[in-house]
Amino acid sequence: MEQETRELRRVGLKVTHPRMRILQIFEEEGVQHLTAEDVYKKLLAEQEDIGLATVYRVLTQFEAAGIVVKHNFEGGQAVYELDRGKHHDHMIDVDSGKVIEFVSEEIERLQHEIAARHGYVLEDHSLVLYVRPKGKGR
Repeated sequence: MEQETRELRRVGLKVTHPRMRILQIFEEEGVQHLTAEDVYKKLLAEQEDIGLATVYRVLTQFEAAGIVVKHNFEGGQAVYELDRGKHHDHMIDVDSGKVIEFVSEEIERLQHEIAARHGYVLEDHSLVLYVRPKGKGR
């Protein structure tokens, strides 16, 4: 609880019960991608009296403060994850919607090489691969 309090104060947000509980949910889940509805359902399961509108408002504040990153993957709802400051890419299982994080130094190197080959310096990127388990063709 002390860590969450410090984190909120560090980014200039007032420590409130809804902010504390939502931040705790993300920290409890570890590396997870949660929708606002996922967070809301977890709060309901814990008998917390925090509404869905409050969850959306807090997530928007967290995104603006750099606590969470919002992803809008194709064909799905926005998902949020804690911003741990480490770059990673994503794969989305098109059948289940499961989000898989991965890091590939080879892909990172190739992206820089491709940008340089075209006369550019890579500033930032977002890579999302839409995948299906092997053996489950269309």
